[in-house]
Amino acid sequence: MERMTFDLASTSLTEMNTFLHKGLEEGDKRHISVLNPDGAHNIAVGLNHPVTVEVHGHAGYYAGGMNKHARVVIHGSAGTGVAENMMSGSVHVKGFASNGAGATAHGGLLVIDGDAGLRCGISLKGADIVVGGSVGSFSGFMAQAGRMVICGDAGDALGDSLYEAVIYLRGNVKSLGADAQFEDMTDADYAVLAELLSKAGMDHDPKSFKRIASARTLYHWNADANQEY
Repeated sequence: MERMTFDLASTSLTEMNTFLHKGLEEGDKRHISVLNPDGAHNIAVGLNHPVTVEVHGHAGYYAGGMNKHARVVIHGSAGTGVAENMMSGSVHVKGFASNGAGATAHGGLLVIDGDAGLRCGISLKGADIVVGGSVGSFSGFMAQAGRMVICGDAGDALGDSLYEAVIYLRGNVKSLGADAQFEDMTDADYAVLAELLSKAGMDHDPKSFKRIASARTLYHWNADANQEY
């Protein structure tokens, strides 16, 4: 496997991203290392080939955003919007993630070893997210499809206005959002959890998690019926 290195101390981010967009051939599987990222924004965004990109340090906003096919590993923490609108592939944050991690992601797998900030997984559209630590308030807001695994605790309004996405929580939650409810775990849930935890490299017991899903009371909202929200 061919290996390349971009040192952002001497190479511009624009030059690197241009190569990742235009310098790769269909099906390219080379391994690319990024040195001295120093919190730069938009690292490895919009990838469309099955390459591996390893970022050795902290990344800024939107790292790995709009990913398709690629495997992105951040050996540090990531700023706002990591893996936002990801379509496929994977993004693995070895540290912590700021707000909006995995927002609107359609597919693929986002793994965060540490904690994630506010609004993790908002408007999730089919991707899987595994957080090794805790998440901030309003995580899973309006999540439409996909699965979210939280190995720590969750803040206020978890899963507010959920659609068909499912949240698995190991720790405690400060409060559930509107239309979110705890449900009994099934054998299918345990199997899904075991698979996702294995992919994320985590060894928690699936039976230590709780399932949160939509109560579906907001599916057919009637503004004239004095429904409680």
